[in-house]
Amino acid sequence: MATSQELSQYQIVHFATHGFANSKQPELSGIVMSLVDEDGNWQNGFLRLNDIFNLNLPAELVALSACKTAWRKNVKGEGLAGLTRGFMYTSTKRVIGSLWRMDDAATTELMAKFDQGMLQQELSPVAALRATQLQMWQQSGKSPYYWAAFTLQSERQ
Repeated sequence: MATSQELSQYQIVHFATHGFANSKQPELSGIVMSLVDEDGNWQNGFLRLNDIFNLNLPAELVALSACKTAWRKNVKGEGLAGLTRGFMYTSTKRVIGSLWRMDDAATTELMAKFDQGMLQQELSPVAALRATQLQMWQQSGKSPYYWAAFTLQSERQ
């Protein structure tokens, strides 16, 4: 479960799901977890920004492999409000998310290469993202729509 205290013991947390951004009320933005329980009954599977602010998640990296998860709005008196800010508030050091609606197949490819860069080639998250994006652009000739939406935010690079 995404709100479990057990999540705080992991260094890398990857949410591969659906995301949604509310431009009028950013606090209603979130990600969709499972909307049914183990028995097939409906459950509230939305992890909204307010829920994220209450997490204890001191991970090195949270990967939000979902649409519009890096989108944010400048709220007067508050600054930038969005999911990445919510995760940074939980003590997460780095958050990767997308700025727009993504293609599922391209996102799967991008995240697999990103993970491979970090875990097998031992690149930093920012270097792994850059290498992945360059590879998708140069080797496959894919339009920036398929790889440029992902951005990494952190207090330190």
